[in-house]
Amino acid sequence: MQIKPDEITSILKSRIEGLDQGQAELTEVGTVLSVADGIARIHGLENCMSFEMLELPHDVTGLALNLESDNVGAVLFGPWEKIVEGDTVKRTGHLLDIPVGEQMLGRIVSPLGIALDGKGDIEVTERRPAEFKAPGVVQRQPVTEPMQTGLKAVDSMIPIGRGQRELIIGDRQTGKTAIAIDTIINNKDSDLVFVYVAIGQRMATVVGIAETLAEAGALDKVIIVAASADEAAPIKFLAPYAGAAMGEYFLYKGGHAVAIYDDLTKHAFAYRQMSLLLRRPPGREAYPGDVFYLHSRLLERAVKLSDALGGGSMTALPVIETQAGDVSAYIPTNVISITDGQIFLEPKLFNSGVRPAINVGISVSRVGGNAQISPMKKVAGRLKIELSQYRDLEAFAQFGSDLDPDTQRTLARGARLVKTLNQNEREPLAVGLQVVQVYAATNGFLDRIDVDRVDEFLVGLTQRVQSEDRALVDKIAGGDWSDETQDGLKKLIATYADDFGYDLDEEGQPLAEGESDRIVSRPAATNGAGEPGAESEAQEEAAGAAA
Repeated sequence: MQIKPDEITSILKSRIEGLDQGQAELTEVGTVLSVADGIARIHGLENCMSFEMLELPHDVTGLALNLESDNVGAVLFGPWEKIVEGDTVKRTGHLLDIPVGEQMLGRIVSPLGIALDGKGDIEVTERRPAEFKAPGVVQRQPVTEPMQTGLKAVDSMIPIGRGQRELIIGDRQTGKTAIAIDTIINNKDSDLVFVYVAIGQRMATVVGIAETLAEAGALDKVIIVAASADEAAPIKFLAPYAGAAMGEYFLYKGGHAVAIYDDLTKHAFAYRQMSLLLRRPPGREAYPGDVFYLHSRLLERAVKLSDALGGGSMTALPVIETQAGDVSAYIPTNVISITDGQIFLEPKLFNSGVRPAINVGISVSRVGGNAQISPMKKVAGRLKIELSQYRDLEAFAQFGSDLDPDTQRTLARGARLVKTLNQNEREPLAVGLQVVQVYAATNGFLDRIDVDRVDEFLVGLTQRVQSEDRALVDKIAGGDWSDETQDGLKKLIATYADDFGYDLDEEGQPLAEGESDRIVSRPAATNGAGEPGAESEAQEEAAGAAA
């Protein structure tokens, strides 16, 4: 049978017209050239984007990081050991994104959003990009709202505001994580949501933290993102970005989130490992050239949004581990320069029993009093200076015993301030009660109490205030610092101090046996036992309160 040329044309036309649009699927594919240490080199994929997700066999996901002229360098998530040379790789066409949602609260998840706590799968409908451009200046507003940690030393001297980035830095085993955990427990009844990102920690430690939070009734306010020590470097690299994406879900809905990155030192280690395996050129300490950008683009996502965009906030509490207190090392200086202040924890203070072991001298909050309630701002004004003076004189006083009365007074006051700011782990204090305790310390009410009895005095004072004048504490917490409030607080503390009984006379000498606890002040000493805590400095000097 012979077909005429014009018939061939009509047959081809009919065949072409019969093809449904979209029936043929065009997929850009490549081939694995080599695979090792969780890194694959892939041939093909000419149009691949940086940070694009790639599909590999055996449910392995790739993330394209190096786009070179003849191949693509990708890091692999999942059982990458099963990938072999020659395997087919498909482009997905979309950049790396993370499952997000309220369903994740109270759960331990991997950076890819997979449940790790054995409580079943998490059904989420929304996803957010792991890398997201931080809002610009116009889209932000100044940080003014306090983010209370419940720690007297932090809330009084190094206040943190919603939307701030406050670094927690110190050697290992100095209580860095404890500050973050206490902050979560303190806010279990507030509107804050927490994302705790554990990078390079043992899984047993992460589970222990989850149990601590559950016992305190705070786990339902936390998403724990775990990239444990035995995970591959790419997972650890991804963890903080995944945590930020989960926090941003609440931020852009007008909510308030706090992201804790524990810790970014191990994050930098993982990124260095990954970069060296990708054959990126090493720089200082073999870190890649963009290790600063690694952390700056992450921490820049912490923000207090303008009211036009919902007024949400995301606060960042990055943690950095130093070696022998060296804050001038590469990664610590990078993160210090990115953040809005740091809480520096010192092993020497920790070992001497100071909790939290904060070095007041080099700890700072660059938001400062803007993120404090008015009463705390007024009460804690002198606290930092007095403590710094105490630390200086403490070192000086070790060399000689002949000290003038002023120095003795400063040392005695400083010892009581340190004792006042001491706080047990897992015992956060409401801000109103913090103000009461700090007011008692800075206004001389503790000067005639033995240092060993300061804890007992403060516990009793807290109980007295809560039982006799709860309304006063609520007024203080609400920001009321009127003369009436101050007078009420002063009378209450003075009465309690008299009931508690003094250990020292006005010169700071121990009271003799049988002497009355109620010492009538001399005419010159207008702020002795009769009216302790008069705020005028002239009265304080006249009092000669040697303690």
